[in-house]
Amino acid sequence: MHFFPVPLRGALFFSLLILAVTTSWAGPPFQTDDPEPVEFRHYEFYQFGAVDSTPVETDTAGPALEFNWGAIPNVQLHVILPWGEAMPGNNPVYAPNGAGPSAFGLTDMELGVKYRFVKETKHRPEIGTFTMLEAPTGNSDRGLGVGKVWYKVPIWVQKSWGPWTSYGGGGYQIVPQDGYRNFLFGGWLLQRDLGKKLTLGAELFSHQKEGVAAPQYQSSTMVDAGGYYYFKNPGLQLLFAYGHSVIGQTENYAYLGLYETWGSKPGRGLNGFFERHF
Repeated sequence: MHFFPVPLRGALFFSLLILAVTTSWAGPPFQTDDPEPVEFRHYEFYQFGAVDSTPVETDTAGPALEFNWGAIPNVQLHVILPWGEAMPGNNPVYAPNGAGPSAFGLTDMELGVKYRFVKETKHRPEIGTFTMLEAPTGNSDRGLGVGKVWYKVPIWVQKSWGPWTSYGGGGYQIVPQDGYRNFLFGGWLLQRDLGKKLTLGAELFSHQKEGVAAPQYQSSTMVDAGGYYYFKNPGLQLLFAYGHSVIGQTENYAYLGLYETWGSKPGRGLNGFFERHF
């Protein structure tokens, strides 16, 4: 995904987000992730739209679908199936896709495994990793993907106290494609529960430049703010966030989505299959 460059595109930006949610990444809606996996025998489902924009290109994700499964204790399996649009800008530095027209279609599919190897206690944070690979399901010639499998290998740390939660960390992104480069990324977030219906938070997120063939052709540090509104706690939530760069390349980020979670009893559903066969 990539970001939103020009304020005059604001109306288009918000309409795309609303369309993505109505027709249809503690992670979403933020860019920083956490080490806490989905509870064993439980599931998460997201319908979301997102926008990432730089002066080089504006990329949307939406409609996009995300599914997470607490397959075994402390382990979560993860998949995102995204459609999106690449809207090239006018920056001459960005030649591979920046010179072409806008394109809409399936982008790279995300697969991942979140593993928590240290549980939180009263005095100790929880620690885990959320390793991901991006499968080249999109048409890279149209700006809808990278064209090769690429990877994210992070470490995340989280601690909660009362209504407050803080998490963050960083990792390394490996992109073995011409015109791209491997780079470091990281972030930290602080959020607070405001009653039973609302949680608000803010993060500082930074990444190195991704290469001349990527919209993020320079490093950028962003401040994002957002949260969760609970229609049904914790079953159904509205997720929202917006952010803008404060250091480095101009970059904008926005996310809007619906989130649902539920669980199954032992011996039922997908976990029942797991218990019988494994």
